[in-house]
Amino acid sequence: MKYLGINIDHVATVRNARGENHPYPYLLAKHAIKCGASSITIHLREDERHINKKDLKIISSIKKIPLNLEIATTFKMLKIALKYKPDYVCLVPEKRMEITTEGGLNLNKKKYKLKSIVNKLNKSNIRTSLFINSSIKNIKLAKEIGAKCVEIHTGKISNLVKKNKSFYKEFLNIKKCAKYAKSLNLDVHAGHGLDYKTTKILRKIKEINEYNIGHFIIGESIQHGLRNVIKKFMKILKSK
Repeated sequence: MKYLGINIDHVATVRNARGENHPYPYLLAKHAIKCGASSITIHLREDERHINKKDLKIISSIKKIPLNLEIATTFKMLKIALKYKPDYVCLVPEKRMEITTEGGLNLNKKKYKLKSIVNKLNKSNIRTSLFINSSIKNIKLAKEIGAKCVEIHTGKISNLVKKNKSFYKEFLNIKKCAKYAKSLNLDVHAGHGLDYKTTKILRKIKEINEYNIGHFIIGESIQHGLRNVIKKFMKILKSK
């Protein structure tokens, strides 16, 4: 079974452009689930540049929405996660001035801090994933840290596909990492820069069971409608 998670951060970006309340991220989240999405992802950045704590409070209270909360690896953000208790947490690197997440976590550098954060989330029955670059070393470290899941940063292969460059080497690298992660009983997700074409390529890696997509889906939905875009992605994910 392949799952589609939708990141709705950029709904909040549009809302914040006017400094008003519309469009409402929680309504889009409810609609996305009705249209066939498996879960909703929101990234609560420390500067709350798009999603804010009010959004988190509202969305986390709607029990029909499986919520994946992306947060930085700080104890301040851990405290927020433990307060609102989303279904899932994905720990991501965060730089204040970056436009979007630029790469995976440095697991080796933050190993002991991550262990502490993941342990607290595990004790609260919140499944934790680590956002990582595709390498066997990162998979091993994720297991040692105690994560239940890894989300592989797919920015590199996505950029190669978009530029019509050879992506096969990176595809094999992701496939090798996904297989190794599964052998360690880690769930494997993929995310960053995905569109129809890249998702169709990565769909061939059976070990990847969830695809988290945000910017492309929100942008494509402006022209074609959210229901139609989700329907097209689900068709890709169900294809053999």
